[in-house]
Amino acid sequence: MTDQATIAALVQRIEVLEAEADIRRIQARYMFLCDTPCPEFGVGDDSHRIDLIMDLYSEDAVWEGVGEYYDNQFGRAVGHAEIRAHFEGFWGEKQDPQLLLNAHYLTSEQIHVDGEEASGQWIHMQPWLYSDGTGLLRSSRLNNTFRRIDGTWKITRTRTENVFIAPLPENFAGSFPSKSVLMRP
Repeated sequence: MTDQATIAALVQRIEVLEAEADIRRIQARYMFLCDTPCPEFGVGDDSHRIDLIMDLYSEDAVWEGVGEYYDNQFGRAVGHAEIRAHFEGFWGEKQDPQLLLNAHYLTSEQIHVDGEEASGQWIHMQPWLYSDGTGLLRSSRLNNTFRRIDGTWKITRTRTENVFIAPLPENFAGSFPSKSVLMRP
């Protein structure tokens, strides 16, 4: 291999590693912003939170729940307006009972980069606690796609499939914050 070919091969490998790191950060940021209470410093309301989530998506993105359980629960949202409406259903006073706590834990990561496009698979688990004391533990498989747009990776598809949902004991969390204080400057 010539020096030029070696350099070109190394550059390509570095670009893939950087893309994987960017995609990993985007997916983690998405999950972080979806946690309740929202741990992002300075996010005063859910509309702002949703704005930050939408910044992660391409204009033509798709968010969909698939499989036996999620088809009917989550459905399919295409484009920013539909995806925003989907997220507006998760937070706020219109939800009854209100979601007080959920946290996303990602595992089993696989990221595949092919030029300006990529896919990623994860399994995630999240406990949910509602204002009426009920709770559940939810686990899903994620099969997401990404595209580099003007030099920035964006989510082009969030596709989630139920692995299991299990009830948690009433008021399972005895101690949890009403707001996060970790992200102070």
